[in-house]
Amino acid sequence: MLDLGRLRALHAVAVHGSVGAAAAALGFTPSAVSQQISKLERETRTVLLERRGRGVALTDAAEALAATAQRVLALVEQAEVALEEQRGQATGRLLVASFATGARGLLPGALAELRVRCPELDVRLLETDPYQATEMAARGEVDLAVVQDWESTPLPVPQNLARADFGLDPVDLLLPEGHPLAGSAVVGTTDLRGQRWISVPPGNICHDWLVRTLREAGEEPDVVYQVGEFETQIALIAAGLGVGLVPRLGRGPLPPGVLARPVEPEPVRRVYALWRRQASRRPAITAALAAMRDCWPLRDAAPGPGAGPTAARAGAATAPGR
Repeated sequence: MLDLGRLRALHAVAVHGSVGAAAAALGFTPSAVSQQISKLERETRTVLLERRGRGVALTDAAEALAATAQRVLALVEQAEVALEEQRGQATGRLLVASFATGARGLLPGALAELRVRCPELDVRLLETDPYQATEMAARGEVDLAVVQDWESTPLPVPQNLARADFGLDPVDLLLPEGHPLAGSAVVGTTDLRGQRWISVPPGNICHDWLVRTLREAGEEPDVVYQVGEFETQIALIAAGLGVGLVPRLGRGPLPPGVLARPVEPEPVRRVYALWRRQASRRPAITAALAAMRDCWPLRDAAPGPGAGPTAARAGAATAPGR
C-alpha cells in the first residue's frame, strides 16, 4: 500500500516545482522531502524525479501518480473533516498561511487564544504573500489563508474558497523630517507625484497597488528601493532616502525622524481569511476564525498620524475600529 505521507511529498513537488519549495510548503527540510520521494520510488519501483540542471523534474509516471495523489489527499481531507465534525472538537493539525504584517500584527494574539481554547489543535504558521497563500489554500496545501488586498487591486479568489472579512487596515504616507510634504496635515494623491519611492518588489500585491494608484494620479512611480520588509522601508525613510506608503497593521511606533501623514482619499487594505468551502464545517476552521475575529479589535496596529509614543503602544487597544 502506498504511504500517504510520501504521496503528499510527491504532490507538493509537483505543485511547487522543486524539492526546496515543497519542503517550505510542508514545513519539512528538503532532505526529508527527498527521502520521502526516494522511499516512494523504491515502493513503486519507478523513477519519479529526474535531474535537470540544478533542479529536478517529474517523470511521466510521477505526473500520473501526483494527479492520483491529489484526489487521494482530497478524500482524506473530507474524511478528517467528517470525523472532526462528529467529535465536535478542534483537533489535528491546522496550517495557516499569512502575509507578513498579518502574521506580526494579528496572529500572535489569535493563535495564543486558539491554543487556550483548543489545546488538542496543532497549529502551524507559514508566512507568504497573499497571491501564494491563496493558491496554496485553493490547492489544499494550507487549511487557512490570512490575506489582504485593495479595492482597486482585488485578489483573485478561486471559486472553491470561502471568505471571512476581518476589517480594514489604513495606510499612511511615511516621510523623513524636513520633507516638503512634512508640513501638510493631509496629503492628496496628486501630491504623491515626483517622489522617490521605497516599496516592496514587483509581484507583491502592495507594489501592484502603489503602481496602479500613482498611474491613476498621472505618473509612473519611481521606485528606487525595493525591499520586502516594512521595517527596512522605514529605516530607509529615516535615512532620508525616499518616502513610502506603509500600512498600520503590525507597524509599531515610528523611529525618530520619520513622520506619518494621512492620504486623501484614505488608502485601506482589506484583511480577510480564505479556506476551502468543503472544510467550512470543520471545528478547527470555525475555532480559528472565531479567535481571529475576537483578536482583530486588539490587533497590534500603529495609531493614526500625530499620535505620540504612549498612544502608539496602546493603539491597538484604544482603536478597535481600525
